[in-house]
Amino acid sequence: MAPGHLDDAFAYCASLTATHGRTYDLAARLLPKERRRAVHALYGFARIVDDIVDVTAVDDPAAAARGVDDADARLHQALKGNPGIPDPTGLVVRALAATIARYDIPVEYFEAFLRSMRMDIPGTTEHRVRYRDMAELREYMYGSAAVIGLQLLTVFGVDDIDRAGPYASALGEAFQLTNFIRDVGEDLERDRVYLPNDLWTAFGVDDDLLRASRSHRRPDPRVRRALAHAVALTRNRYREAEPGLDLLPGRVRPGIRTAFVLYSRILDEVEHSGYRVLDRRVVVPRRTRMSVAAMQAASGAIAGRPRKTSPGDGRAS
Repeated sequence: MAPGHLDDAFAYCASLTATHGRTYDLAARLLPKERRRAVHALYGFARIVDDIVDVTAVDDPAAAARGVDDADARLHQALKGNPGIPDPTGLVVRALAATIARYDIPVEYFEAFLRSMRMDIPGTTEHRVRYRDMAELREYMYGSAAVIGLQLLTVFGVDDIDRAGPYASALGEAFQLTNFIRDVGEDLERDRVYLPNDLWTAFGVDDDLLRASRSHRRPDPRVRRALAHAVALTRNRYREAEPGLDLLPGRVRPGIRTAFVLYSRILDEVEHSGYRVLDRRVVVPRRTRMSVAAMQAASGAIAGRPRKTSPGDGRAS
């Protein structure tokens, strides 16, 4: 694959990240260039497949299933050296295939991701309507979230992947659960409810009550209590993931900590809105995002400076 073509492919993935993944884009800017390009490629593939599922499956599930199968087949062809035509999907799989090859990322992670995406498409053998409990939801989140964290460990050059793996999976799940909470209303319009049934029923909430709260543009108290519980569970997942940040190489730690802080701030915004996630999409204010990124960049720069020593202490400065 010609270098120029790869540059175009990575540039397209970067544009997807900047347009659709503001938090990821901001965090990626703090990474070294090559690793930033890899993150863009990983995000780009997840984005195009997610768009196929979220947009196409609503009106034409069969077309969505074909679209996911096409992305799957084109990725495997690109991995064999046949990137295909440079349309949007082709550009993304070119960048992703190059990233997989460069960092030796297990292809099984992408197969698990595609399986979870098929679980969102009616008519597929993998399709799920609802999730009974958190254990069942974690089967979905392994492919939709946990493997993303595992992919990144390889890209970031983590020394002990076996030790860091559970933390990366936990962080991927924390990010995904945050999305589920923020997007309850949007997902409900697609007849999806990701937070598990046992969480909702514990607070007396069913689909009818969720739709009524969306229609009235004000969450029922039972809905607020259920969402508050979901927020608490998600915060606990962030706490479980946080020690893993110290296992990352120093050059990538500021970027991932930025994502860690900003995604957890989404939960703050959910709380501040009074759990108004059924009729709107809460966002972290831009000034907050820029402030957090600047602070993490500064802390990374300070941590990366050689430590000055006194003359004669026996250590090089």
